[in-house]
Amino acid sequence: MFATVLISILLAAAVTAALTALYKDRKKGKPLCGCDCKNCSNHGICNGEKS
Repeated sequence: MFATVLISILLAAAVTAALTALYKDRKKGKPLCGCDCKNCSNHGICNGEKS
């Protein structure tokens, strides 16, 4: 039982860290996909621009 609780806590911490990193990157203006926007065919969709 202790192992299950420990693994659950570690998993929750990992998910929280990943979501925090995504949130901070998004606030800095980085795309979530990790691609270079200027060469992406979906640039207008991601950034809300209409061509």
